Amino acid sequence: MSHKIVPWRRGRPRRPSGALAAAGTAAALLAALLAGCTGGGSGGTDASASPPPPSKPGTLRILAGSELKDLEPLLPDLKKATGITVTLSYTGTLDGADKILHGGADADAAWFSSDRYLRLLPGGPAKELVRTPVMLSPVVLGLRTPLAQQFGWTGDTQVSWGDIAAKVASGQLTYAMTNPAASNSGFSALVGVAAAFAGTGDALQASDIKTAPLTSFFSGQVLTAGSSGWLTDAFVKAPATSVGAMINYESVLLTLQRSGAAGPITIIRPHDGVITADYPMALLADNRRDEYTRVVDWLRSPEAQRRIQNDTSRRPAVPGVPLDARFGTNTPIELPFPATQQVADQLLAAYFDEYRRPTHAIYVLDVSGSMEGDRLAALQQALVGLTGADDSLAGRFARFRGREHVTMITFSSKVTGTRDFTITDPSPGSADLKAITGFAGSLRAGGNTAVYTALDAAYDKATQAMKADPTALTSIVLMTDGETNSGLDADGFTSRYDARPAGARAVRTFAVVFGEADRDALTAIATNTGGAVFDATAPGVSLSDVFREIRGYQ
Repeated sequence: MSHKIVPWRRGRPRRPSGALAAAGTAAALLAALLAGCTGGGSGGTDASASPPPPSKPGTLRILAGSELKDLEPLLPDLKKATGITVTLSYTGTLDGADKILHGGADADAAWFSSDRYLRLLPGGPAKELVRTPVMLSPVVLGLRTPLAQQFGWTGDTQVSWGDIAAKVASGQLTYAMTNPAASNSGFSALVGVAAAFAGTGDALQASDIKTAPLTSFFSGQVLTAGSSGWLTDAFVKAPATSVGAMINYESVLLTLQRSGAAGPITIIRPHDGVITADYPMALLADNRRDEYTRVVDWLRSPEAQRRIQNDTSRRPAVPGVPLDARFGTNTPIELPFPATQQVADQLLAAYFDEYRRPTHAIYVLDVSGSMEGDRLAALQQALVGLTGADDSLAGRFARFRGREHVTMITFSSKVTGTRDFTITDPSPGSADLKAITGFAGSLRAGGNTAVYTALDAAYDKATQAMKADPTALTSIVLMTDGETNSGLDADGFTSRYDARPAGARAVRTFAVVFGEADRDALTAIATNTGGAVFDATAPGVSLSDVFREIRGYQ
């Protein structure tokens, strides 16, 4: 499998190609349900995609999630058949939601994996003049086949979410799943498991949520990510003994199964139900109704539906188009969505604060002389935004979370300070978060740049943290605006990193390019530690944007 680095993407990680929050806010859920980040890309705004051209007859400008890149090969045939030129302008989860809700989409239509939560929000349904499902992909479990054989889950054996939970509770199963505040596949899994455990068959109410089994189930999540595609790459690279399964879109798992990149995979479609992404295309501009109708009619034609099935492993949305054998013989039962926005928000909040494993985020922050002035102010703003001061759509889900440990390591010519924080109260304005705000305000710039010395100190901290709590989801965020000119060099760091315990080496570094940072060096760090590189130098992207985005991977 190739691990070549793909081109930089605006505000998103520069991630390898390959096989395929303060929660409790409406924005968080909207982020989750508009994400739909599947295997073709990491999602987010794509710097390689030029701004959409002005709207004119014969064109349809679509604001889309980057997972739809795998449909681009169909567009020439679509144009030939309909005369419509379709342009896909890729945007991030929160940017897209904000634009749709506030009339700034600058597009004729929108196309994301799901719009269910958007339609619960005040004014949300009115933004979609027409909506048309184009294809389907349920969120299911991909289990490494040796484990499936060990569990007796092969052939037509019926497996429920409760059966899966029992294997987690017994310590026999761990899995990867995306962050439900950043990816539709993760949120769909959260809703699906909660609805299955409720067992009512009705829209989920707050009283239906069963805390104990959900806490037990999500204790098995050992790998997270902000997108389904990045999660898949990480799953492929992970030892089979450390991550036994992955919850993801059926289409992603079928593609992974076909590639063989992660070894044999058995797909489990829980018989008690799933949540399915239906990829609705929504009309936003009434004066493009004719173009929209011709486009969706062509996409829903039997020929196009067969191509979508064959090329992307998504199910047809049109009755009568036969499924091939890869999809099994039974149609999955669709589980109910939460009854209200408030129930959905409560479920997501509880996931972060109660259900999943606690997190430990280690920030390695450059305060060298080149950070003086606007750059230091941008860093301070980015940190304060994570305490709840950022009330934007993007910021509301990215706050530091309950039970989270946060370590701040600052460096210039050497490590200049280390501060530890524990978030017991994640509500904006709490004493825990005010402490981080005060820390940010105390930062001062000066000196040279010892990137590798500081990163080595972060791995010292990670080693200690893993000994103290090996179950915590620990990650490192490295931010620098320059090149190393002091302390350890790359070889020195690598030698020390390679000698660390396996648990510490499993901690990923998410590197942030800022100012004149050495992109190649940061790419090497991220690649060697299994992390990703985020670009804070792209036009229109701030350091706050990138810090918010990284929260989806923690």
